Amino acid sequence: MGGRQILREEARFGWLSLSPALGFFGLFVGFPIVYAFYLSFHEWNMMSPEPTWVGLDNYAALLRDETFIRSLVQTAVFTVGITGCLVVFSLATALLLDQKLKQIRLYRTIYYLPAVTSVVAVGIVWLWIFDPQYGLLNQVLRGLGVAGPRWLADTRLALGCLVVTAAWRNVGYFATIFLAGLQGIDTMYYEAARIDGAGAWGCFRRITWPLLRPTTLFVVVMSVILSFQVFALVYVMTGGGPDGATSVVVFYLYQQAFTYFRMGYAAAIGYVLFGAIFVLTLLQFRFFGRHLEV
Repeated sequence: MGGRQILREEARFGWLSLSPALGFFGLFVGFPIVYAFYLSFHEWNMMSPEPTWVGLDNYAALLRDETFIRSLVQTAVFTVGITGCLVVFSLATALLLDQKLKQIRLYRTIYYLPAVTSVVAVGIVWLWIFDPQYGLLNQVLRGLGVAGPRWLADTRLALGCLVVTAAWRNVGYFATIFLAGLQGIDTMYYEAARIDGAGAWGCFRRITWPLLRPTTLFVVVMSVILSFQVFALVYVMTGGGPDGATSVVVFYLYQQAFTYFRMGYAAAIGYVLFGAIFVLTLLQFRFFGRHLEV
């Protein structure tokens, strides 16, 4: 058997081995993506036998849809809030977990637990914490002589409550990423800086933060992508209320698809969301990419 024939046999075996995974991906990921793009140019309520071609009408209607624009703005506010919280608190947590303490592995496990807890379970726990009458938060405030607000029923506070809940669940996951970045920094930089008289803040500002820029870029990009897709917390904790104050884009998409059965319109929302995430990710790489070389 010649060398080329052996390579052909190996290639055939490789494609044969990959075929189950490729078939699964094509059926459950590739086909829905293509069909959703097709539906975004049609009007279909799932009851009629065939979708009706409407061209770009669904996309044009989105530009005039004030509720959609409001949900887009609220998603952007949520994304900015959660990304800021995750960068600050995840980095602070990683710095603490990077210390040489007794039982450090136990602390790391405890901090990571919320990340592996079901989103629905986290939402139910925080529903009780924010409960205005029996919730933990208002009971603590009453003990201090302060009347607590109606957290999730207040249009000014509800979105902030979701940011706090999402941050609490995800800090452990992103702290693990920052911790890996911290442990990848060579200790000789710190030893040299201390010989030159640098303190803890000087070491962080001159060494830790610049060398963590690639890790920070990853955290920011992942946080933005995940934030634009937030749905479960909104569904469990507020249902988009009060008065639409927490209706984010994916929740609005869900309503259009499965409450009003406007499948074409919902597909158009999905593709606008995809475009927004794609553009934002490119902008982040362009902005942070200029500062990655240290």
